[in-house]
Amino acid sequence: MSSSSASSAPSQEELFRFLEDRFVCAQACTECARTSALRASFVDPDGSTDDALVRRKGILCAEVCDATCRLLSEQAPQDEAALRVQLEWCRTVCLETAQLLDDHLGAGDAAKACRECAQACADFVRTLAAPAPGQERDAA
Repeated sequence: MSSSSASSAPSQEELFRFLEDRFVCAQACTECARTSALRASFVDPDGSTDDALVRRKGILCAEVCDATCRLLSEQAPQDEAALRVQLEWCRTVCLETAQLLDDHLGAGDAAKACRECAQACADFVRTLAAPAPGQERDAA
């Protein structure tokens, strides 16, 4: 959450925005996981190499989205750097999955859910605070 200095608490508006963006992201991850798993279940396990790739990517996307949603749902304080990494991983996998699904008949809803999830992850990352001066990783 953004703040003007490292010692000041976030405003109530910043906190609401953070929680709202977190919820939207978790909701998008859940929907993407559902549609990706559903899409993967439609693919014949003994199908073509292309089908196998769609199936594997769909399962990976569902797993990454599910893990991201679980992380966002935790009540305990979280390491912001780890949260950023998870969100970026989720965004990347969702975009890759959407691109792969674009070429498959009937996969439009899953591709759309993946893109919406990727956008929600990117939007949420922007609400996270930038590292405070003096708190960046040391170059040792």
